[in-house]
Amino acid sequence: MAAHSPQNYVPLFVMLPLGVVNADNVFEDPDTFEQQLKKLKEIGVDGIMVDVWWGLIEGEGPKQYEWAAYRSLFELVVKIGLKIQAIMSFHECGGNVGDTVNIPIPKWVLEIGQTNPDIFYTNRSGNRDQEYLTLGVDNLPLFGGRTAVQIYSDYMKSFREAMCDILEAGYITDIEVGLGPAGEMRYPSYPQSQGWVFPGIGEFQCYDKYLKADYKAAAEKAGHPEWDVPDNAGTYNDTPDKTEFFGANGTYLTEEGKFFLTWYSDKLIEHGDQILHEANKVFIGSKTRLAAKVSGIHWWYKDKTHAAELTAGYYNLDDRDGYRPLARMLSRHYATLDFTCLEMRDSEQSETAKSGPQELVQQVLSGGWREGIDVAGENALSRYDSTAYNQMLLNVRPNGLNKNDDDKHEMSALTYLRQSDELFTEANFKLFTSFVKKMHADHDYEPNFIHLTPLKRSKHKIPIEKLLDATTPVLKPFPWASETDTPVEE
Repeated sequence: MAAHSPQNYVPLFVMLPLGVVNADNVFEDPDTFEQQLKKLKEIGVDGIMVDVWWGLIEGEGPKQYEWAAYRSLFELVVKIGLKIQAIMSFHECGGNVGDTVNIPIPKWVLEIGQTNPDIFYTNRSGNRDQEYLTLGVDNLPLFGGRTAVQIYSDYMKSFREAMCDILEAGYITDIEVGLGPAGEMRYPSYPQSQGWVFPGIGEFQCYDKYLKADYKAAAEKAGHPEWDVPDNAGTYNDTPDKTEFFGANGTYLTEEGKFFLTWYSDKLIEHGDQILHEANKVFIGSKTRLAAKVSGIHWWYKDKTHAAELTAGYYNLDDRDGYRPLARMLSRHYATLDFTCLEMRDSEQSETAKSGPQELVQQVLSGGWREGIDVAGENALSRYDSTAYNQMLLNVRPNGLNKNDDDKHEMSALTYLRQSDELFTEANFKLFTSFVKKMHADHDYEPNFIHLTPLKRSKHKIPIEKLLDATTPVLKPFPWASETDTPVEE
């Protein structure tokens, strides 16, 4: 950050509507949009975050990229003087909580999936999830001779070329690389499109032929050719105790269960690591930062099984930190960890879900800070009330305003979900204006606060064993105040 930065100032971004560029790849109604962006700029918002949908840009055919609509959008944002967080959205829009628009992944990819459905994540019953390609095909040339990783890399190169001048001028502060469904580095373990309902534990998603073969090879190498992917972990809406895998003395505690869970979570870390490495090669030297989003799976967090986290690929238990290895992997790419559910309080959750959003946020943010990386985040659900704003402010500065800069823990940015007509109603906007001011610790808007240096080359690959060293010991999170000292008043 710049040397003259106002103390305790944390930049606030606002996430744009999912369909700001519509399903036909058209930037609709720029005039209304311009008025809304100007209002955000007037109250001191630092920038916007936007999904850059793969399904729209490369929709017409392999390497046929169409950037015109996004180019118009970005030029408008720059003209107004806002910064941009761009999400490389390699997932489908539709089927997740709050999705109001439907933008599938490119049609030509879905057509390959018709003859080879194993390119998609698959559950034990054989249901395919078409939100995002299985990480099992990351390095297989199944897409007209290209691998999934090459497709992602080519897309990012095309983005860099299309937005070159805007990047070089420092307006695109973050490139958040989509690494799974909803842009999050996880497996699609709780798809609403397949009937999942909160707080179901979800299901493992490693039953496509590529991941199954990978697991069989790993088990054989470990001297256990008889081991296979689980067949006793229940279905989407089970509770942990209803399954053999997560039940009392369940499979997850056995040697075989631990081996499987380590493999399943390691594959996810390797997937993130490889694609971020490609992103680093594409954007190296640009004045921008890389970021990756980790999902806030807070249900069953207070159950000893942490079942919903485990099915999503976060091997986190009371005696094993499932998040610090992710943070350590991100540190090699100088990447920011973007975490969700910052607005939630335990008291708002139902007892039966054994939900612990506050403890989960504290664990993940502390892990990021311990690994020396920037930590950013967002709210998971749309909220317009002071309770949610104050919880976010508490998580942004867990120990309140810091009078001197030594050893403070503070988030690097927060993205508010999301711009909507509802946000601009008089009462909601008034409160939101106060929230922006408190995010900036009552300082005036500082246009040069986000000081970017050219992106450096990724450091050497960290061996998986070294990443897994971060799973133990489970360290207590850093201390958190019980309330923010910069509250928004209704």
